[in-house]
Amino acid sequence: MTDVADAAPRQRPRVEGGREEEILDATVEVLAELGYDRLTMDAVATAAKASKATLYRRWSTKAELVVDAITRAKGCPVPEEVDMGSLRGDLIAMSCGEGGFTSDKLMSVMAGLLTALHRDEDLKKAFDEHFLAPRIGVTTRIYERAVERGEIAADVDVQLLSVTLPAIIVHHAFVLGIPPTDELILRVIDNVILPAARGSQAS
Repeated sequence: MTDVADAAPRQRPRVEGGREEEILDATVEVLAELGYDRLTMDAVATAAKASKATLYRRWSTKAELVVDAITRAKGCPVPEEVDMGSLRGDLIAMSCGEGGFTSDKLMSVMAGLLTALHRDEDLKKAFDEHFLAPRIGVTTRIYERAVERGEIAADVDVQLLSVTLPAIIVHHAFVLGIPPTDELILRVIDNVILPAARGSQAS
């Protein structure tokens, strides 16, 4: 007589804990090296020393795996919440610290995703919600504190100002081919952001 336990369908084990972290980190490494278009589940499985079946037990598609990796892996940390007491101090801490623009891994990941984001709506939506939104939240709070401290003039478009630093850095990195450095970030902060923040007070 067949044992009931043997007859019941067996659930496949989930990928959990440290093993999952290893796979996510490997995904970030492959994404930074190959880009999204050339990334495959086979390539990630090889890098993570796992089977492709193991990956598919947890992530049903490449997009799902990549989005999970760029939002949870150690290689793509969200900049820490800091309050240095000034707009300049906060921007430096956010942009030059862990998860900032000087992170080679983060910028390589961005480069690997750029073309795919224009074609894959699901990837773009998940990227905006899970990758960009937390970073925008950190930036927004920095500028809100600067307004409260009176560092930003009443006539300044704060929403436009808050995206100016990343826009300039991304332009240098991906259009001009100039890697972000602490020196470049300081130049933009001191020569563009802070004068703009003072608005008509600068004159």
